[in-house]
Amino acid sequence: MNVHLRPTITPEADEVLEDLAKELEIPERRYEQAETSYKSLGDWLNRPESTIRQYDPQVHVQGSFGLGTVTPPLTADEHYDIDAVCEFRRLTKNETTQANLKRLLEIEMRLYARSKNMIKPLEEHRRCWRQAYANEAQFHMDVTPGIPSGGELTQLLKTRGFDASLAETAISITDNRHPHYQIVAADWQRSNPRGYLKWFLTRMAKVHDKRKQELLQKGVRAGTEPIPDYRIRTPLQYAIMILKRHRDIMYIGRSDDKPISIILTTLAAHSYEGEEKIAEALFVILTKMDSFIGTAADGSRLIANPSDPLENFADKWKEHSERETEFHNWLRKARADFAAVAQLSNKQLITEQLAKGVGADIADRTRRRSATRLSTPALLTAGLVRSEAQARTSAVRIEGDRRNA
Repeated sequence: MNVHLRPTITPEADEVLEDLAKELEIPERRYEQAETSYKSLGDWLNRPESTIRQYDPQVHVQGSFGLGTVTPPLTADEHYDIDAVCEFRRLTKNETTQANLKRLLEIEMRLYARSKNMIKPLEEHRRCWRQAYANEAQFHMDVTPGIPSGGELTQLLKTRGFDASLAETAISITDNRHPHYQIVAADWQRSNPRGYLKWFLTRMAKVHDKRKQELLQKGVRAGTEPIPDYRIRTPLQYAIMILKRHRDIMYIGRSDDKPISIILTTLAAHSYEGEEKIAEALFVILTKMDSFIGTAADGSRLIANPSDPLENFADKWKEHSERETEFHNWLRKARADFAAVAQLSNKQLITEQLAKGVGADIADRTRRRSATRLSTPALLTAGLVRSEAQARTSAVRIEGDRRNA
């Protein structure tokens, strides 16, 4: 989809996409819940009686909660996934094994769960420990242990001629499938969530700062504290949320096939050009995102981690070519679905088209939000309108001030 094929967006479609984005926002309490949870764990790990306090364990959030791109679960049975890192700042890879580091964190997380009367057991995953909270909380927290390795990555990138400006926050993380998991070794898997977040913020810095100033002018602040980041949402973040929801609906029952979020987020952030309207940002991203997929020296596809250019987010595409195929299948469908929405001017038709891509429930809630904002009734028609021409000629049942939505 080249830039000259970017669709013209009707004012009505523009409004509906704005409302869709707002419907995809999770409640602020969920961000507060995430922040409280990982800070509570950090406090526990640094209490006087902690068995790992001497290693200066620091817990910080990563993933979609850190990036501000969380979307609600599709069903009430699904949980919010809070990703966190526990960085042992006074340990080195020369002093421990991956297995031992993971064990150190396990001991304290089990004690923490017991102190909080958590019923659900701690689960071991490949790189992290997962603690599920009570059912009514509807979330779990994945905590990955790591050791600082910023100096190591900085030197490595400089030696190979890469930009090392984001490397200082890199960490080495545990992976129980790693061949050196049980022995002291320099070869660990790397991650750099704080570096990635810093890069992501630069992609939307101007708009983010503008939105923040607008909130300050409105007097929106948390007491005397600075405005928390989760209250500031940019068109880039909203566009990513919309694309993630479209992907999730397309791959219901096929979760192993769906494009991973880090690829969608990275390509979207590369594509974003500072648009201040959600619809414009969405279509710029859809137009350009595949142009940022490169080719590695061995001919495989390359989507480099901006905070660690030696990491390829698309590395699995070489072994599993169907994943690359599914990415392009999803992108084609997303382009077609949202282009169809963009050309419509009747809100009921827009709702019907939108439902095909993001689901009927969220599309209907979006319609109701639009109707409320325009002071029009939520019930627009007695039945489904099938075409734009029919919409113009059909008798529409209305109430209130008799304006069509």
